[in-house]
Amino acid sequence: MSIPTPALQSPAIQDQLSGSAMLAESQTIPPDALSALQQYKKKDPSKVVVRFKSIGSAPIMKNNVFKATAGHKFQAVILFLRQQLGIKKEESLFTYINAAFAPAPDDTVGNLYKCFGTDGCLIVNYSNTQAWG
Repeated sequence: MSIPTPALQSPAIQDQLSGSAMLAESQTIPPDALSALQQYKKKDPSKVVVRFKSIGSAPIMKNNVFKATAGHKFQAVILFLRQQLGIKKEESLFTYINAAFAPAPDDTVGNLYKCFGTDGCLIVNYSNTQAWG
């Protein structure tokens, strides 16, 4: 016993699709919401000072202060740190902000700095083993 599945070209599906398209067309986005969305989409070209601090047995960097573009995602900082330390993709690297929490890789550097910046820089602690949480 099989259940009949409607074809994508059936009139019932087409009516549902056209109804949802009309609903989307009838909804208008307020101008202030559009401007806020455009502002959010812009990349922040300013720079943020990032200070790296090792934890535990992680290798220590000779130069631990760098500038990162505020609009970049934190994933770019992680990749840069891996490159500087010579850590392969298969090896573990744990990063923390202010020795408190592990940020999501899709957080922007600028937002992390605005919320958790200390003494004019963003402090990123790193370890090759899990240190907190």
